[in-house]
Amino acid sequence: MPSLAEAMQQKHAFLAGEADIIVVGAGHAGCEAALAAARLGCRVILFTMTLDSLANLPCNPNIGGTAKGQMVREIDALGGEMGRLADEHMIQFRMLNASKGPAVKSPRAQIDRTGYQRGMKQVLESEPNIRLIQQEIVGLLVDNGAVEGVIAATGSLYRASRVILCPGTFMDAEVIIGESVCSSGPDQLAPSCGLGDALKALGLPTTRFKTGTPGRFHFRSLDTDVMELQHADAVPRPFSFDNEDDPSWQPLAEKPCYITWTTPATKKLIEDNLDRSPLYSGVIKGIGPRYCPSIEDKMVKFPDHERHHVFLEPTGLDTAEMYASGLSSSMPEDVQAGIYKTVPGMEHVEVMRPAYAIEYLLVDPTSLTLALETKAVHGLYLAGQINGSSGYEEAAAQGLMAGINAVRSLRGESPIIIDRSQAYIGVLIDDLVTKGTSEPYRLMTSRAEYRLLLRQDNADARLTPLGHEIGLISDDRWHRFLEKQSAIEKEKNRLKSVRVPKDALSDRVLEEAGSTPLKYSVNLLSLMKRPELNYDKLALLDPDRPDLAASVRECVEVDIRYEGYIRLEQERVDRFRKLERRLIPQDIDYKKIRGIRLEARQKLDARRPVSIGQAGRISGVSPADIQVLLVWLEQHHRQMSAT
Repeated sequence: MPSLAEAMQQKHAFLAGEADIIVVGAGHAGCEAALAAARLGCRVILFTMTLDSLANLPCNPNIGGTAKGQMVREIDALGGEMGRLADEHMIQFRMLNASKGPAVKSPRAQIDRTGYQRGMKQVLESEPNIRLIQQEIVGLLVDNGAVEGVIAATGSLYRASRVILCPGTFMDAEVIIGESVCSSGPDQLAPSCGLGDALKALGLPTTRFKTGTPGRFHFRSLDTDVMELQHADAVPRPFSFDNEDDPSWQPLAEKPCYITWTTPATKKLIEDNLDRSPLYSGVIKGIGPRYCPSIEDKMVKFPDHERHHVFLEPTGLDTAEMYASGLSSSMPEDVQAGIYKTVPGMEHVEVMRPAYAIEYLLVDPTSLTLALETKAVHGLYLAGQINGSSGYEEAAAQGLMAGINAVRSLRGESPIIIDRSQAYIGVLIDDLVTKGTSEPYRLMTSRAEYRLLLRQDNADARLTPLGHEIGLISDDRWHRFLEKQSAIEKEKNRLKSVRVPKDALSDRVLEEAGSTPLKYSVNLLSLMKRPELNYDKLALLDPDRPDLAASVRECVEVDIRYEGYIRLEQERVDRFRKLERRLIPQDIDYKKIRGIRLEARQKLDARRPVSIGQAGRISGVSPADIQVLLVWLEQHHRQMSAT
């Protein structure tokens, strides 16, 4: 790979219109990275291999889900775009785990796929600081350990001192269907060739992962009468604070989903054809996703399950294509056709797009800092599936943070590092960078130690102040946010002051709600803590209550009902942050610290953690190693103070 000087000697000229930041790849990571950087005042060039497929949703036509929905709201609270566009192109909304506690309630929406793409393209085109260019980038210009620009497939050079790579699953990608293996990206788009070799030449560690997607089917060929109908929630919820409590906001439309199941015949057909499965015949070498396995993988790993769910979901308003979530496969097309005939309601499906697996190149994310900058090359950032994650939401969150931190690096400012107690975004990035991943990483609520604090209903409270400080939240939105927070506190104080007497009315209301009548007067706040009661059930006992927005009422109710648990979790966070504040010098020589085990010494030396907290989360570093490191740090600080 040429250095900057070598490239110039080859008489390649830099094109006019140099940028502050170059973003390569216009998937969900690249779009958020470019928008964040441009909105913070930087000149951005966003490269994509085709302008017709930016912000593509090649797999599930939905945004949100368990933990992912919380993260979309976090992206919005920081000033990202995904939540607003999801609201604009929503065609079905459901709150997952709605009957469970607030820690796991997760918004999820079906999205009009092509509408979302068009919407993002319009947003990018309307941003004056973004220059969109359809061009393949095949190389990087690096001089003295710092990135200086990129090389296009045409040989053209583009200069920028900060480059963010977001190639998704396109880098050296191969699509696999049965015995067929072809060089291709998702949706038969061209793969990215050359960029992977450039990264390897820089010494960045790479590997290959595998993911896949189900087929698409014509709606008219489905017998939906034998399937279970799945309507949207009666009351849809927006992802973006801008649409929250806005009576004029509604989803674009509502299209139902359908549920069916595989059968014992499905299982037998797959078992009889496992020798033709690329997953088990050795054709597929990359590691696949644990939490989104192909149907043949399910049959092998869960042999006792007689059936598995299949969700038929619409891909948009202007198409008859239906997506079969749960039937991802890399089997040959004739085996796929046989599988569909065994699923109730799919016996006569018209396949519009066959299912396929895709293998792609990625970089080991432990070679990055928490700012998503590579340790090997200054100014080079990676975001999205190139870091081993899976999913649109994980990619968008990384892109947003990479864009923010690239700008701050240009300005000589310290990076924004969101920790695990602040947001799922922090959990995601810390898991990838600190622990690494041996398979496509999927965010889940179970990965968060403090998930009661990282709820979907309080994402704006957690991150809007930071988004405003960074410069991505407008003053108008900031004032509306402050008004909401003031209303929440005012209502909690009011509920504490309003007393409910022991009388016939309170006895009747409480008995009808299945609650014990009062023995003496209490305040409304105390009654709200009873698990069988809520804000609505106490309306008759609170005739003077103000007319509050739904989002305010939700936050009030959660804060009151879970006050004790929230307090305990906050105490755990306080202890966690003490370890996060114990910083480790980056020039530390771990080989000279006696008492740390060899494995831990090697892992610490390779990862270079910034704090004791991060060091403790590295696989292979034990609590005993951390205690030795703490003793060394104390001695080091004393020596520095004496000096």
